Amino acid sequence: ETNTLPFHPFENQQGDIHRMEKEHQVLQEQLREAEEKFEQLQSRSLEEIGALEELLKKSIEETKVSQNELDWFHQDSETQMKKWQQEKKENRENLKALRGTAKKHTDTNERYLKTIDDKEKQYNVCFDTFLETSNKFANEKGKLEELIKKSQDDSQECEKRAVKAEVSVLQTWKETEIWKLQGTIAKAEGNLRMLKALSSSASAAPVLKSQLDSWETFISNVKKQLEKVEAEYEEKIELVRNGARNCLSKVEIVDFPCP
Repeated sequence: ETNTLPFHPFENQQGDIHRMEKEHQVLQEQLREAEEKFEQLQSRSLEEIGALEELLKKSIEETKVSQNELDWFHQDSETQMKKWQQEKKENRENLKALRGTAKKHTDTNERYLKTIDDKEKQYNVCFDTFLETSNKFANEKGKLEELIKKSQDDSQECEKRAVKAEVSVLQTWKETEIWKLQGTIAKAEGNLRMLKALSSSASAAPVLKSQLDSWETFISNVKKQLEKVEAEYEEKIELVRNGARNCLSKVEIVDFPCP
């Protein structure tokens, strides 16, 4: 933005200062050309004066020969002198005008130089302010980045703790349900063994056969329920460890009636 946008309030549009510098260079070139022209005019005038002086000397020598030629020479000299005086007057006026133009250009140049110097001072002040503000923002940015990193670390730590807590809760629920089902299975297997012992006599075997079948079916169903509960809790625990949410719920358990 510093290098591409107008530098307000010192530029109305991009490149005003650069354009002023170019105008100053053009004025300096015009002044140099005017000085060269003045030197050429002065040199030509000196050459003409030398030629007239030589002509005057020759005319004076010719006065010894003829008074008529002297009169003619005087007239011609007066004409040439008037012409030279006129040119001299014009040259003086041109020189005066050139000096005025040169003074005007010099004043303009000094004014531009002063304006450029003032703007450069103001630019330096603005640039120093910009550097100070930039450093301040950089420091604040560094602090914010540190806070963000700390927050991210805290967030990650909280997520780890939350996952660990959810896994612990699911693990506790799983162990509790497994313990209950295993207790039910143990009791049922004890009853089954007692019935099998009673059915060893031939008279009691037909009576207890249906009860034995019922208890075996019951134990089979509870074992399947145990495997299902353990598998579903393990699945929930694995989902939580992989970052899943809303998995903290108990597995539905079917309550089989005892025979």
